Amino acid sequence: MGFLGWARAWRSAMLAFGMMCLAPATGAAADATNVVGDLDVASESTEPFGLAALAVSGGGLQAKWLGVAHKIDDERVQLALCDGDRERCASDAALKLLGIVDQARARDGRARLGEINRAINLAIRPMSDLAQYGEIDVWSSPLVTLDHGAGDCEDYAIVKFIALRLAGIAAEDLRIVVMRDLLQGEDHAVAAARLDGRWLMLDNRRMAMVEDDDARTYQPLFVLYQSAVLKYVGEPVQYTMAMPEAH
Repeated sequence: MGFLGWARAWRSAMLAFGMMCLAPATGAAADATNVVGDLDVASESTEPFGLAALAVSGGGLQAKWLGVAHKIDDERVQLALCDGDRERCASDAALKLLGIVDQARARDGRARLGEINRAINLAIRPMSDLAQYGEIDVWSSPLVTLDHGAGDCEDYAIVKFIALRLAGIAAEDLRIVVMRDLLQGEDHAVAAARLDGRWLMLDNRRMAMVEDDDARTYQPLFVLYQSAVLKYVGEPVQYTMAMPEAH
């Protein structure tokens, strides 16, 4: 899928999905959604964490996501123009994103994913929506996040998702996973990429990527895949380990 096709798929997903990164545990569940379809719930799920997931729809934030989706449409055009003529590009944020993608494309395999994770973690400083916008649950478009140089977990995840796609990672090997951080007592979102059959978590809280099986302080709740939003079903996974690295 090219960048234009990817953007349309991402817009559809944004229309369907709502979650608060730093909200209480009830935040994600309350806004979420009704199960509307049956996916294959075989014991060997291909989703991160190996858990079965069902498609969901609904939620009260569609108008908000529509606004973000329009901004993403504008940004994909700007990125394409800047990529074609970088000397005349008027967007520092677009150039920054394209530069990150260039560096990642020069690497292969895990090193490509790690380059994007590290570069975007360094390009954005952690800041809550309340501190930045005066309200909670604001999902920013990628170039807005990079222009501000600040954001919270879902902002990092969205920028990484786009950068990974632009760097050549197949759409079927990319997810955004929404999880419950059991130690911090808050919801959290990360980008996830599949490499050699294993899912790696690109977390803004750490430079080192970890496999889903090793993300032991998180309880997975939802997974975002192209135009689908899936809800994990069955017995929730709950691990306890050492405190993760702070924001």
